[in-house]
Amino acid sequence: MALDGIFLYSIIQELKNKIINGRVEKVNQPEKDEILLSMKKDRKTYKLLISASAIYPRIHFTNIIKENPMAPPMFCMLLRKYLNSSKLVNIRQIDSDRIVLLDFESTDDLGFNSIYTLIIEIMGRHSNITLIRDRDNLIMDSIKHVTPEINSVRCLYPGISFKFPPKSNKLNPFNYNYEDLSLFIINNYISFDKNLFYKVFTGISKQFSTEIHFKIYSENIEFSVENLFEINEYILDIFNTIKKDNFTFDAYYNEKEWKDFYCLPLTNLQDYNTKNFKTPSILLDTYYYEKDKKDRLHSKSSNLLRLLNNNLDRCFKKIKLLENTLKECNKKDMYKTYGELLTANIYNINMGDKEISVLNYYNENNEYITIKLSPNKTPSENIQNYFKKYNKLKKSKEATTIQINSTKEEINYLQSVLTSVLNVEDYKSIDDIKRELMETGYIKFKKESKKKKKESKPMHFLSSEGVDIYVGKNNIQNDFLTLKFANNHDLWMHTKEIPGSHVILKTTKDFTNKTLEEAANLAAYYSKAKDSSKVAVDYTNIKNVHKPNGAKPGMVIYYTNKTIYINPEKPLLKRLE
Repeated sequence: MALDGIFLYSIIQELKNKIINGRVEKVNQPEKDEILLSMKKDRKTYKLLISASAIYPRIHFTNIIKENPMAPPMFCMLLRKYLNSSKLVNIRQIDSDRIVLLDFESTDDLGFNSIYTLIIEIMGRHSNITLIRDRDNLIMDSIKHVTPEINSVRCLYPGISFKFPPKSNKLNPFNYNYEDLSLFIINNYISFDKNLFYKVFTGISKQFSTEIHFKIYSENIEFSVENLFEINEYILDIFNTIKKDNFTFDAYYNEKEWKDFYCLPLTNLQDYNTKNFKTPSILLDTYYYEKDKKDRLHSKSSNLLRLLNNNLDRCFKKIKLLENTLKECNKKDMYKTYGELLTANIYNINMGDKEISVLNYYNENNEYITIKLSPNKTPSENIQNYFKKYNKLKKSKEATTIQINSTKEEINYLQSVLTSVLNVEDYKSIDDIKRELMETGYIKFKKESKKKKKESKPMHFLSSEGVDIYVGKNNIQNDFLTLKFANNHDLWMHTKEIPGSHVILKTTKDFTNKTLEEAANLAAYYSKAKDSSKVAVDYTNIKNVHKPNGAKPGMVIYYTNKTIYINPEKPLLKRLE
């Protein structure tokens, strides 16, 4: 659900209790639309995440550590200039709407105290973060620049006066009376349905409006204009509860995904599982982290996905053409037969004949067949013509068969890389896959900075019996684990004839079938078949696994293996790397 004004109100109460009069220690910008303020108060450090993401805009405390870019963006540098060591003196919300103002007091170059306000607009694709100088309302900078070409009504870029978004004509739920409510509904012709409160009040989402509607019906109150006074009394109780900070932070989920969350109980979602959180920040950190991470990784890897899918399409088209060529090549034996039959009957062929009927002694029934001839060629030239066609198709078949096998190997490789991209968990893994595709010639080499980049490591899990299990994130890591890292007696696992990660089960400790199944589950989960059931996973000792000469990264052959069948599940094992 969208982060509405009511939930934002609960977050602001948490921020006020913890960081008012706190000082800014660090400013980082891990994403292009996200900043992280490290603030200290009473010897305790808080990390405040502020995101202007078009999909998941939000503000809350976080404990999740993200890697920062090598060079800080310009907006980050500007915030460091004006906000480092500044004191947070006030936090405000505009009319219960999704606009939050953080007022920072800092000392300017001349030693005078100045107020700089960070304005956070949480409004879907229009979300933004803007720093203004309070004394003259001047925009210092915005994380997203809005120029007249983008929006002719309201611009956001350095050097101009800040202008708030157009004010909503909706009612403030914390400051209205019955007459205001009645007139607003009548004048705006608002129908009495589950979206009534969303249309009337600022800061109320459709989900919370549906919840109020559901509760009113549960109290046997007819939802109509005649009962508006009684309805108003009911919602006033709800808003008074919010004013008293009587919040409960719950998230609702099923077996597959998180469904929703709110700062008050959502009784209309009673069929879902509920998880309670101590604070709104912990709730948002949990709810949004995986969703936001997945979307950002998908966006970051979209070019790779496009490249791989284009190459796979090319390979599938190539296979189709080669198979058609192979069908044509099957005619070669017929041409050879024609050549031999004509040779046996050469003295019956005359110059200028267009065809000849001969006995086919290769056929058990001794039938006569008609062979076409070129009247402009001699009998010997006609015979040679059929033998040339035979030899040409024979060579073509050999070359086509080699190309088909080569193209199938390329398809297997590209599908393995595609699986790695779909399973990426961090930006480093995406960079590793890019380097792999450069080495295999799918991407042109680019000059990289001289600074050494940290390469991502294979995933390292500990089984329930304390046995080490390693899983490759990409084909480079798969080769490293299988060919360099593992010992001869370690167990090697891979999904049968399905692209996926190489899994190494260390045999330095004794283990039972339980550990074997846990390792097989990792092989199935980090494969193309992660959403399937009864996935076949082959396993054997490393000494039985070999890499053919010239094979692409991650491609190996193996023998004397056993097979285990697994229904893949998200691994719950302790992860060390």
